[in-house]
Amino acid sequence: MTVMTRTAYAHASEVSADEGGSWLTTLADWTVSLMDTIGPAGAAIAVGMDNLFPPIPSEVVLPMAGLAASRGSFTLAEAILWTTFGSVFGAYILYFLGRWLGAERLRRIADRMPLVTGDDVVRSVHWFEKHGSIAVFFGRMVPLFRSLISIPAGVARMHWWKFGLLTTAGSLIWNSIFVMAGFLLGENWHIVERYAETFQLIVIVVVAVLIVWFVVKRVRDLRRDRAAGAGPAPEPSAEGS
Repeated sequence: MTVMTRTAYAHASEVSADEGGSWLTTLADWTVSLMDTIGPAGAAIAVGMDNLFPPIPSEVVLPMAGLAASRGSFTLAEAILWTTFGSVFGAYILYFLGRWLGAERLRRIADRMPLVTGDDVVRSVHWFEKHGSIAVFFGRMVPLFRSLISIPAGVARMHWWKFGLLTTAGSLIWNSIFVMAGFLLGENWHIVERYAETFQLIVIVVVAVLIVWFVVKRVRDLRRDRAAGAGPAPEPSAEGS
């Protein structure tokens, strides 16, 4: 990575910090160090870790690769290809973790958990068998879900090659958008951070609402089942009197 590129990174980080940069700025600096040391492969490692640790947002890592490409550290094509490779590699790790867990093992685990049953796992697997292709493809473009969607794909035993094709296609679209944003914005890459944080916050709020809805519904169902099971005792028959 050239001195000019590193200077651009430093300037961008300072601007982001002045405008209230958070731990995402630290993450961006770490990504810079990786790319500075091993080139575009560093971006692949950072994006791969995003798959394994969802709190690491690829929406911040990817523009950094685009910025490096705009400064001539490597080509734009290399930035997109290497980051997509990192996405697919990380996704396959979680995919095979899901295959190892399996539906039966998850069902036994769910039966021991409060408010969740093994039937929930069975229904989820059946749903994924019908809609898994759409879920994997579009799931690669949704924060948090883009990582976690690989696990149910493995649990449902989606064909490994089909999973790979869908993951590659979805990741290529997602990565290209943010790498291009960093490439075009240059030193103003931190603008992407604002939208990335907002997008991720929206997703978190939606997930939180869905979790609350699930818990409330399940508690109501349990109370209704208990009330039905604790009905009035049957009156003694005439023969027993």
